[in-house]
Amino acid sequence: MDNEYLKKPMPSEEKQNDFYQKLRTKVQNWVDSKPGVVGTVSGYVLFAPDLFHLLTRMMLDSRIDAKSKAAVGAGIMYFIAPIDFLPEILVGPGGFLDDVVVAVFVINTVLNKFPKEVITEHWAGDDDLLDLVKKVSNSGNKYVSKLPAGRLVKRFTK
Repeated sequence: MDNEYLKKPMPSEEKQNDFYQKLRTKVQNWVDSKPGVVGTVSGYVLFAPDLFHLLTRMMLDSRIDAKSKAAVGAGIMYFIAPIDFLPEILVGPGGFLDDVVVAVFVINTVLNKFPKEVITEHWAGDDDLLDLVKKVSNSGNKYVSKLPAGRLVKRFTK
């Protein structure tokens, strides 16, 4: 990557929100087109755009230290990496399931270091962030706990 690319300004807030809304719509349409097939997994997949948005906002927050931002950056990279445990290119938005597990692990780690308000003020989702983190973290859901990303996260949280 050359320095000229790095000097470009970030997209405007309007463009960022437009991308976020388009991603939410895409995931919602995918879930709506798979009733019964996706089942309980869809509840987790729907959080992917909100969690990605939260991670990107956390990267821009000057109150979050560099070490925590490194973990947040790793979570963002996992979302956008073309190859992961469930690649979106092969399974569509259902591939966000492992991304959600990794994002929740990162967010939970940061929540343990900072006052919850520092993180929750960036949350754009409809559900309560802390309830979501608890739900995914403590999930006995057969889909999430069977994912390689889920098993990997459990190793780090023991």
